[in-house]
Amino acid sequence: MPLSEHLARKACNACGVPVKPHVQCVPWRGKLCSVNGSSANPGSLAAAAELVAYAAILPLVACPLAIALLPGYSQRFLAQQIAIAYGAVVLAGLGAVHWGLALAGRWAWSPRRLAAAILPGACGAASVVVSGQRGLALLVVGSGIFWLYEHRRAGEELPEDYLRLRRNLTLAGCCLLALTMILSDSAGLP
Repeated sequence: MPLSEHLARKACNACGVPVKPHVQCVPWRGKLCSVNGSSANPGSLAAAAELVAYAAILPLVACPLAIALLPGYSQRFLAQQIAIAYGAVVLAGLGAVHWGLALAGRWAWSPRRLAAAILPGACGAASVVVSGQRGLALLVVGSGIFWLYEHRRAGEELPEDYLRLRRNLTLAGCCLLALTMILSDSAGLP
């Protein structure tokens, strides 16, 4: 970036993040960005983003259905493995949200933040390695613990809409992963 462009940046009065004069800053934590006079509803999720987030739970709906309805053992086993892999990716993505907030300068780095950014991905990777019903159980526990962390320790720094969405999706995801685990057991899967 040329020096003149860097010097032309202003810090957003609401969040402190440097922004170009022609770029609109996103409101954060109930504050309006005053660099460009943004009047967007602070802290609210776009309807499309919320719809995509709820649609993202569909693979976890399909997997227990596949385990219950598919005739072959190998097909049911594949559905179980897909549930584990997808759950691991989702859990890692939740940690990545915290990583991104710290990288963007919205959160200060601390050992707790670093652990919150890294441990969900490590838990997801461990669930893939452990595999089977134990891997599904690890995903349920890891998702639940991360939800508790976000609501108890980081809740004051996250938008209410995000926390509500996370609560709903975590509850649905944990229930669907637990159902996949129960159906795996009844189907004779490891």
